[in-house]
Amino acid sequence: MVRLPLLRLIFASLAGAALASQPPPATAAPDEFAEARAWFDQFRAAAPGAAVQLPFSFTYGGRPAAELLAAWPSRQTERDLDAQRHERVLTYADPATGLEVRCVAVSYRDFPTVEWTLYFKNTGPTDTPILADVAALAARWARSGAGEFLLHHSFGTFFPLSPADFQPQESRLEPGQHLRLIPDKGRPSAGVMPYFNLERGGDAGVILAVGWPGAWAIAFDRDDQAGLRVTAGQERVHLRLHPGEEIRSPLMALQFWRGDWIGAQNGWRRWMRAHNLPQPFGQPHRPLFMPSSSEQFDIMVQATEANQLAFIDRYLEEKFPVDCWWMDAGWYENAGRWQEPIALRVDRKRFPRGLRAVTDHAHARGLKTLLWFEPERIMPTNELFRDHPDWLLPNLITKRLSRLFYLGNPAAAAWLTDRIVTILDEEGIDIYRNDFNVVEPVELWRSHDTAERQGITENHHVVGYLKLFDDLRRRHPGLVIDSCAGGGSRNDLETMRRALPFYRSDYVFDVVSNQCQSYGFALWIPFHGTCPGARQFTPYELRSNFAGPVVLPSWDLRDRTLPYDTLRQAVREWRDYAPNYFGDFYPLTPCSLGADVWLAWQYHRPEAGRGVVQAFRRAGSIYQTAHVQLRGLEPAARYRFTDLDAPGAPWEATGRELMTAGFDLTLQARPGSAVLTYERLP
Repeated sequence: MVRLPLLRLIFASLAGAALASQPPPATAAPDEFAEARAWFDQFRAAAPGAAVQLPFSFTYGGRPAAELLAAWPSRQTERDLDAQRHERVLTYADPATGLEVRCVAVSYRDFPTVEWTLYFKNTGPTDTPILADVAALAARWARSGAGEFLLHHSFGTFFPLSPADFQPQESRLEPGQHLRLIPDKGRPSAGVMPYFNLERGGDAGVILAVGWPGAWAIAFDRDDQAGLRVTAGQERVHLRLHPGEEIRSPLMALQFWRGDWIGAQNGWRRWMRAHNLPQPFGQPHRPLFMPSSSEQFDIMVQATEANQLAFIDRYLEEKFPVDCWWMDAGWYENAGRWQEPIALRVDRKRFPRGLRAVTDHAHARGLKTLLWFEPERIMPTNELFRDHPDWLLPNLITKRLSRLFYLGNPAAAAWLTDRIVTILDEEGIDIYRNDFNVVEPVELWRSHDTAERQGITENHHVVGYLKLFDDLRRRHPGLVIDSCAGGGSRNDLETMRRALPFYRSDYVFDVVSNQCQSYGFALWIPFHGTCPGARQFTPYELRSNFAGPVVLPSWDLRDRTLPYDTLRQAVREWRDYAPNYFGDFYPLTPCSLGADVWLAWQYHRPEAGRGVVQAFRRAGSIYQTAHVQLRGLEPAARYRFTDLDAPGAPWEATGRELMTAGFDLTLQARPGSAVLTYERLP
């Protein structure tokens, strides 16, 4: 399968052969930190009357922020949040109207990263003038080299379902070009992911993230010279604030880099792991095997205590390394359809002892448990329609039957938090799965805004949503939250600081799409789940779906004729190489849904000297051989490779050989797959 030395070139490394021999630095370079510090230094109080130049903008009463803030009194406070994070709070106050503008900025000592959020509060006795055009980011960059600006970004998940979920994209920003991106229907990672890597024309760039679980917008405006203006924020803000009322902007995060954009993506992945993604059960990120019986019992509409206990026991009987038992929608009363509103009561006809009988059974065997909720979509069958219509928002445009449970209502949010915590505690749940199938939240929010209050309903709901997650984790210590949201439509940075995408997409129908989803998603978020099909049993199918650190199979273990030896071997192999998924990620081929190509990538853990190479030959590819060049290795070190399909024939090469000359992979089968693990020799 593997041939050394190089015989022919089929695919070059995505980043280019010239860069393949350059491993990423163990830490960021000094000039990267210098740029981050210079950016953070913008968040300082200016002397009275001095010009104000801050990387955000807004208008207030029709006047621009720079003009107003230069005349308003300001104050500044600072503190260390921890050993790696320093916070600076810059506050301006309008003495005439009582508007307080607060910018909370954070710099990192271990990454060249800066983030900030704006808050606007009316401390006066009457409504404010119109606050509008709020751009949490308003900045200009010049080209740093002879090349043109190049933006790396990704599709999000699509409605209706699409195999193109999370596909990487490139946009060249040439003179005079305008590019504006917004998510679909107000779902923050629907259609487009809220993460961007901007190459600035040479070996420098910046990664930008918009943390806003609602309708954000980002615009790239290229001038006719060498500059690019970037603005981002909540898509629509044009409102008056009532006395005592406060709103906030999206969280903006920037990470500066030198080198090449793939190396920069790995700096971003490391920052995501170190400072953002929650650690499940208080442990470092690790592979998790989380089966369910969803395919067998109409999600859980037909699930019972007996069949749930039986399936748990069968997985353990077959010696699968189960970490958590997954219970999805349909466990509640009157579950005629699995997509129902928040479950208020366990169906005692099917679960006479409650779900506690299932969770106790799982816990006694060392397993965690997951339970599905959808708290924000309320159907007419829910008693809240009758008892609390004041907590619900109808869509005043489309007149849909469902309504939105409005998290911007403090009384409603408090009741909901209490109810969810009660269910989690009473039923012994370890992972709270939060779904969100409200089709068009932004249209619904805006249908309740008046001309002088545009954006207010969305803003309060988003703040309430984030507070719900914070309160659940505070009141239920150790709780893990799964961000589902119709299959991957709420994976913005603010959500990812509170929840994990155990199930990244509802499009799980074909392995080609799943391969590409793993590729595209890994560029931004290093923890994500996959879902092997109930009848996908070949090594090619299994490896295509085991690409993430979470595996969610739904095999019918009542059938004792399934190829259990094949399944156990695939899971055992995955369990062994899956820790590498939390290392650095290197695409080795372009990403394509084509049936006639190869797709390959490398994960590398420099601290452990280990990694894995995965390659897939699609069914229509006429090429038996693909050439790959690895990255991130130590040039002088030797590495031993093991082909999981030929474990008795390991081979060795130096890091320099692997990164410059590379090697060929040969697969006879169409479709076919290869998994090669490697380790650095002493």
